[in-house]
Amino acid sequence: MDLVGDRWTLLVVRDLLLGKTFFDEFLESEEGIATNILSARLRALISAGLVEKVLDEGDRRRSRYGLTGRGRKLGRLVLSVAEWGLANIPGTRSPAGGFPTA
Repeated sequence: MDLVGDRWTLLVVRDLLLGKTFFDEFLESEEGIATNILSARLRALISAGLVEKVLDEGDRRRSRYGLTGRGRKLGRLVLSVAEWGLANIPGTRSPAGGFPTA
């Protein structure tokens, strides 16, 4: 829970599951994560072996982020929590296009 028990980390994992890969794409999420918080959460997820950072082949000045195998296992849990929220919390909505299947 120390690693994933805060709002921002779970939202970063959610965004990775939804296909976001670049830093600026995470910043576009409607929750409005600050750049310093996003950087810290990505570093923590990388250190924990849940996210990998790879230089973008198309633009070597940018990096792509993606879930590792362990991160995808966490993703299944995040999707389960999202499904529970959709079923049990009035007003909860899924993202455009829905959630991917894990």
